Amino acid sequence: MGSYHRGELAVQERAALSRQAGHTARAIRASVPDVAADFLADRTFLVVGAGDTDGRTWCSLLTGPPGFLQVPDETTLDVAALPHRGDPLAERLAQGPAPVGALALDPARRRRMRLNGTIRPHGTGLRMETEDVYANCPKYIQKRTPLPAAPAGTAPVHGHALTTDQQDLVRRADTFFVATRSETGQADANHRGGGPGFLRVHSPTLLSWPDYVGNAMFNTLGNVWVEPRAGLLVPDWRTGDTLQLTGRARVVWAEDSPTRERSVEFTVDHVVATAGGGLLAPHPPEYSKANPPVDPPA
Repeated sequence: MGSYHRGELAVQERAALSRQAGHTARAIRASVPDVAADFLADRTFLVVGAGDTDGRTWCSLLTGPPGFLQVPDETTLDVAALPHRGDPLAERLAQGPAPVGALALDPARRRRMRLNGTIRPHGTGLRMETEDVYANCPKYIQKRTPLPAAPAGTAPVHGHALTTDQQDLVRRADTFFVATRSETGQADANHRGGGPGFLRVHSPTLLSWPDYVGNAMFNTLGNVWVEPRAGLLVPDWRTGDTLQLTGRARVVWAEDSPTRERSVEFTVDHVVATAGGGLLAPHPPEYSKANPPVDPPA
């Protein structure tokens, strides 16, 4: 545990953060400590990232009451839930085994935990064998208390570009989730947060976001470096709807920037909009004090 693949190493070196990344890697372990098991048992949702049966990368949401996540032993996570009907990962996770990245988030206390490994069907839910387990810092998490929203019972709406309403949702987003995979297929799910407007819409098929200062691991950017297929999940906290996007990402380096700023561009290939079944938090959040100012659109 605690090793990086060549994409992560390349980004760490280019960002001049290899030493910091080496220290951070010591926090990665294969097992789930007791305190983490208690944290997971209190959660009501889990973000997962994986590849579908066609090789596209998606980010999805699993929800349930407290206790739907259980740790029967130190390298196993049981999930008493399946993706909602019509979710892009439903078929792949039902087949199993599948490499998967998972993120457990507590926005109310600004805590998050990441688990990567292999998932397969288990009873009426899923079972994950963990390979990488570690906590992340609380930066850029907006404080809110979301609850799982009931599915609307309607079929998801598919498209190949963002509609005007979907673009509006993206522009006001303060949180989204991103799924990426390494060149060997290992999956990762991650959180991105910032002030509304940090996720930019350049066209119906082109988005971008800044890469804020973090733990120097560069798991997401390192995966993108070697495997551009990626997936985004944008929650609509007001309605409980979800917007899932799959496409290709690339790291953009501002070579002339004295702060060595980076950003990620994402080209949309396919859109899945689902009514209900997501996360509902209708009240305005308490924004993270770590959020950098958001520049107005050019």
